Amino acid sequence: MPERPPQHPRPAQPPGPTYLQYSPDGQRLIVAGVGNFARSFRTGDNGEPDLLPETHDETYAVASGNDYVILGCEDGTVCEYAVPSGDLKQILVRTTLPVRDIALSPDENWIAVSSDELEVKIVNRHDIEQITTLREHPKPIKHLSYDPTGKYLAASCTNGVIYIYTMGGPEPALLRTMDGIINRLETAESTSSKCVWHPDGRAFACATQTRDIQVISVEDGAHQRAFAGAHNGDITSLAWSPNGALLASSSADDQLVIWETKTQTVLKKFNYEKIINLAWQSTGENIFNWTTSQGELYIIPEFLKDEAHVRLLKGPRVRAPFFHDPLHEKTAAVNGRKPLVSGQGKRAGTPDSLDEMLGPEDEYDWIEDDDGAGYINENGKRTNGHLGGVNGHSAKRNKQDLWQPQVHEAFQPGATPWRGNRKYLCLNLIGFVWTVDQDTHNTVTVEFYDREMYRDFHFTDPFLYDKACLNENGTLFASPPKDGQPAVIFYRPHETWTARSDSRVSLPDGEEATCIALSNRYIVAVTNKNYVRVWTLFGTPVRMWRMKSAPAVTCSAWGDYVMTVGNGSVGADGCTQLMYSIDDVRRDESCQNEDVLALGTLPPDSEEEDVSLKTVFWSDLGDPCIYDSNGVLLTLLHWRNPGQAKWVPLLDTRLLDRLKDGKREETYWPVAVAGEKFHCIILKGGDKSPYFPRPLLTEFEFHVPVSRAVEKNRNDEGEEDEEEETNAAAAVRLEESFVRTSVMLDLVDDLVQSLGERAGHAQKTEVMKREIDVDKILLQLLAVECREGEDRGMKALEIVGLLKDRSGKMLEAAAKVAGRWNRTVLEDKIRDYAERRLMGMDEE
Repeated sequence: MPERPPQHPRPAQPPGPTYLQYSPDGQRLIVAGVGNFARSFRTGDNGEPDLLPETHDETYAVASGNDYVILGCEDGTVCEYAVPSGDLKQILVRTTLPVRDIALSPDENWIAVSSDELEVKIVNRHDIEQITTLREHPKPIKHLSYDPTGKYLAASCTNGVIYIYTMGGPEPALLRTMDGIINRLETAESTSSKCVWHPDGRAFACATQTRDIQVISVEDGAHQRAFAGAHNGDITSLAWSPNGALLASSSADDQLVIWETKTQTVLKKFNYEKIINLAWQSTGENIFNWTTSQGELYIIPEFLKDEAHVRLLKGPRVRAPFFHDPLHEKTAAVNGRKPLVSGQGKRAGTPDSLDEMLGPEDEYDWIEDDDGAGYINENGKRTNGHLGGVNGHSAKRNKQDLWQPQVHEAFQPGATPWRGNRKYLCLNLIGFVWTVDQDTHNTVTVEFYDREMYRDFHFTDPFLYDKACLNENGTLFASPPKDGQPAVIFYRPHETWTARSDSRVSLPDGEEATCIALSNRYIVAVTNKNYVRVWTLFGTPVRMWRMKSAPAVTCSAWGDYVMTVGNGSVGADGCTQLMYSIDDVRRDESCQNEDVLALGTLPPDSEEEDVSLKTVFWSDLGDPCIYDSNGVLLTLLHWRNPGQAKWVPLLDTRLLDRLKDGKREETYWPVAVAGEKFHCIILKGGDKSPYFPRPLLTEFEFHVPVSRAVEKNRNDEGEEDEEEETNAAAAVRLEESFVRTSVMLDLVDDLVQSLGERAGHAQKTEVMKREIDVDKILLQLLAVECREGEDRGMKALEIVGLLKDRSGKMLEAAAKVAGRWNRTVLEDKIRDYAERRLMGMDEE
């Protein structure tokens, strides 16, 4: 049975909506409501509270500092008052309609104000003339809340949409919108749709339309764990404990529920009437508070009676309940290193995002100075008195304090990270594979774009497959070891003519797949032992070797070829260089052996630490391609010749025409290279990976980043010469087309040269066709240079020397182009060059 209230309430306001908030230091609890006054209750003092008289009637929002309080009222004023005197310090802002909510930034410099108007005002407390207005929402905002770091502002709109703004830049910017989670509510309703931030700042909780409580991660907007099944009425208030270990919720059916964050289970359930607002004591004391619609305030010392519950409340900070916590994955063992314990392993002298996320120094309260030797100070932190100088006693230092190189993490090409309880295991032009975490098992779905040729399928996955590959022949899965069972490689063909339609391979004990690859002939798995294991499609092992560069990063396969990437030596920037190898499995030969993967450098304004590899794949013509975090797509030329390979850029997505106006902020998730186009998924709103529902594919033409300065010339009247600018633009376009077409020619020619006598007529014809295409572009470029004038003759003659055709037809055409523009000297030199070339003297 739910418990009854432990004590009588304290009168705080006349009957009506009543609001409360603790000061940051936890010493005062401010309560305001429909009366023309507010009360300040002192923590641990049962005497009469301090009265703040002469406040405005009908207070609808409260924000508190240690020595001041800000009240938002029905008359549209937002005022700051001194505490405990109650003196009016300043009027921060006015609105024409009633104020509905206010939110004070963690640094106490900014106050966000929402009202029945269609805008939110962000006001500087110290200079009220600094005002920023948010207008992206079509209806009034009911609730506002800053995250604990002040980086984000969540606005719950009456249209049932959550708007997330980033506040770190010079101007607030809309990060994303989230629909279908909260209820559509009028601003005056007592039901809550507020986004209540978890203390670690990575997620917030909000009441859903089904009267559950959903946790949403702010970085990707994914649904994380939910607190469900305890409320039969609309939820009126939510409150996290200061350490995030507990969540309190109240509802219109007079239920107060205390949840455990880690397990989302109900710890206690109370039957308390007409609760409309909740608050934990802000410094972690066992004091719980709420107000009712009758204007009553409950202050309950020693609210939690069970010793285990009190330990949760006063224990270390607990992370937000994620399905797959990215912090846990990042701090998990990498190269044998153990995950960091909360509060341990801070990097000396360098900022650490994880340390900041884990919070202030009170995270060290688990350290005991049991021998009285002064190992900890008043904050619970180890002092440095036991250490010598900066260079002394190095043997006593924590090994985690030692410098370590930055190692590129392993990844599966085409796979996305977990977002909530689902992720894509594979995304390509054939289809996509995605999985859903159901706690005890996963469910896997494989869908195809061409449903006339392939049939979608879906199955329950007790093995918890975390990697997949998909091609025209079948689907490959890999699972990690589980409950004493070995890691498994599972292949399922799309079609079969036998009773058994799949193959399954178990890896040796202690070994699991770091990444997998599938070609039309082989299955490849690179394992945590740095072995490259190769099987036929139905499980016959054919090759096995150990990578020289370790730890492994990723792999990809096409036909007989396998490309592997691993961490190599450490560069001058402290990061390991990525090394790649390409092996011909059938011939057991190395095409490229431990060559450096060219990733380039970061732009000056980049916020990333280094350039990283995003994916590795093979084009539809069978050439290796990579895509890096700079947004550059590259292909590998001459990769069949050992020592001759070079990475050539095909597209720099940062230079796309669609981004030139600066209005679009988007990145691109690489999917494939096919049809001489880059196929990708456009990511907007700060997303780092695709999410559900399935996004559409977008394709971009290749555009080699060839640079040429286009100078604006002016005529005698000082006006810009438009004709000359047009010629210059045409030259730039043709130069890019020449380089790009030459690269594609080299790729096809490399293939034909490698096949030798096995090359087909169609392949040889394709080489000749592409050579003609290159020459046509050069003739167009020659015409542009001829239009520029006689002084461009030397460059024009150079262009003639680049022609591929050896028969003389193209050289004759080049001479005619020069003659058309009356460039007689150039025409003579072209004809002279043609004669020498036909005689084999062109090299001179």
